[in-house]
Amino acid sequence: MSEVEIICINKDNGYHQDPHEAIAYYGWKDASGKTDRSDRQKMVAWVEQGNKAYVQDIYGKRVYCYVRSSVNGTKFLQTQADGDWKNNLLSLPECSK
Repeated sequence: MSEVEIICINKDNGYHQDPHEAIAYYGWKDASGKTDRSDRQKMVAWVEQGNKAYVQDIYGKRVYCYVRSSVNGTKFLQTQADGDWKNNLLSLPECSK
C-alpha cells in the first residue's frame, strides 16, 4: 500500500453538476519527495486498490480522500474529515502543466 499527498489539481473546462467531477488531474507528492500528476480515472483506480491519498489542512492534519460517485456514475475523489465530506481538494492551487 502506498500513500501520496495531493498538492494541486487541474480542472477541465466542461460543465459538471458536481465540482469534484471537474477535477481532471491530481498533482501529488510521495514520501520520497517525488512529484507527478495523474488523471482522475487513474487516481480513482489507485485509491480503489487500497492506496491512500490525502490533503493537508491548514493545521497540518491529514485529511484522506475517498472515492465517490456522481448521480451519473462518474467516480471522483473527495476528502472526508470527522464524518463530513469536505472541499479540501477544490481549494488546492492549480498544478503547473
